[in-house]
Amino acid sequence: MHSDHYFFALALPDEMKSYLHSISERIKGRFPFKNWVHPEDYHITLTFLGKAEKDRLAQSAEFVADSVRGTERISLRPDQAGTFGQTKSPRILWIGTTGTDQLAALRKNVYSACHQAGFELETRPFKPHITIARKWAGEDSFSPQKLRDLIYTGLPGLPGAAYEATEVVLYRTRLDHIPKYEMMESFKLI
Repeated sequence: MHSDHYFFALALPDEMKSYLHSISERIKGRFPFKNWVHPEDYHITLTFLGKAEKDRLAQSAEFVADSVRGTERISLRPDQAGTFGQTKSPRILWIGTTGTDQLAALRKNVYSACHQAGFELETRPFKPHITIARKWAGEDSFSPQKLRDLIYTGLPGLPGAAYEATEVVLYRTRLDHIPKYEMMESFKLI
C-alpha cells in the first residue's frame, strides 16, 4: 500500500496540456526517458507538502485560499526546455514558461500559507517548470543540443502560444493510478 503525498500546484488549462502532450509525443521516440508524464498530470508545483495529517491539510487549504484571494490569472507561454540532474543522464525533462515573476509571487504566498499551517517545506530555490518525462534510460548520453535542435524546429515546438492559468489546486499523489494526481481542492484566480 502506498501512502498519499500532497502538494499545491498551479493547474494548467486543458489546451496547454494538449499542446505540451503534442510536443511530448513528437519527441519521445528520440529521447528514451523511462517515464513520460500523463498529460492530465502536467502542472507547476508551488509547494510540496509530503504526507499530511487531515487537520493540518485542511488548515493549509484554508490558509492558501486566503493567500490567493484576489490574485490575478497568470499568462503562461511555453518557451524553453531543459533538464534537472546530470547532463548525460538527466532525471527530469521539463518545459519552462513565461510568467516567472507572477509564478514566484504566487509561490511565495502559497509557501507562506503552508508554513503557517505548520508544514516543514523544501528550502531549495523555486524553479517553475512542467515535468514531461523522468529518468533517462538511453544507452547513449543525453544530448542537450539534440533536444534544442528538435524542440525548437518542427511543429509543435517552442515557443508556443500563451495560455491563461486560472486556479491553484491541492493535489493528492496516488502512485497506483494513471493519471496519478487527484484534485482535492481548487482555488480560483481572478
